[in-house]
Amino acid sequence: MTGTLVLAGTPIGDIADAPPRLTAELAGADVIAAEDTRRLRRLTQALDVQPSGRVVSYFEGNETARTPELVEALVGGARVLLVTDAGMPSVSDPGYRLVAAAVEKDIKVTAVPGPSAVLTALALSGLPVDRFCFEGFLPRKAGERLSRLRDNEVERRTLVYFEAPHRLDDTLAAMAEVFGTERRAAVCRELTKTYEEVKRGPLGELAAWAAEGVRGEITVVVEGAPEIIESLDAEELVRRVRVREEAGERRKEAIAAVAADAGLPKREVFDAVVASKNATRPNP
Repeated sequence: MTGTLVLAGTPIGDIADAPPRLTAELAGADVIAAEDTRRLRRLTQALDVQPSGRVVSYFEGNETARTPELVEALVGGARVLLVTDAGMPSVSDPGYRLVAAAVEKDIKVTAVPGPSAVLTALALSGLPVDRFCFEGFLPRKAGERLSRLRDNEVERRTLVYFEAPHRLDDTLAAMAEVFGTERRAAVCRELTKTYEEVKRGPLGELAAWAAEGVRGEITVVVEGAPEIIESLDAEELVRRVRVREEAGERRKEAIAAVAADAGLPKREVFDAVVASKNATRPNP
């Protein structure tokens, strides 16, 4: 008879948020796979529970190598508990490979629902929550980060990202560049901890705020792209950009404003302007 894989949510800040079943699972599991065994020790001490099973590390560096060992234990009938440093396993944390391997072996997989930075930030953001998508961490390199953001430029659902504090200013500046400085967002910092803070506002303002330096664990929630307000052909887009330029706006700002008004990606308006310029250029 095969065992059971249990994915357990752990507190993202306040230890009192630990789900009641977590204590029982920690005490009774045959094997506990922990992202950081030292943090697991602090968690069990805070919950006043003594694990009876074997504790092994299971993190990004050894996830591939350790998965077969844990699957073997599951096949042998063990109850394996998977916990990460905070929140739910598999959500930007180790877990997916083990779940996939367990499912392939027809092993039962269940969960102890618990805190989630994604859902907590989304609920606190003040932005629409009926439809959303989670994008995890953005790439560290600037070019790759911009490319990923451009993929999200016309996404209508609310967007949720994780980010490291030392990259937050660059990320918000890139978001303001791609999504527009007026797109609403919320930066959620140190959720459920002593210094919890939710900073809401347009991306341009948030980017300026973050430039002074921000500490703690960060979740960023960004409003989805606006609904396309008008169906405009390329000629009309170019005309509107030209009107703004004649009024004194720089071309970059004029393109961004026209795109925002029409609910279109800036790239589409930019391409229309370039095509128009090329069409009017005399042949050599």
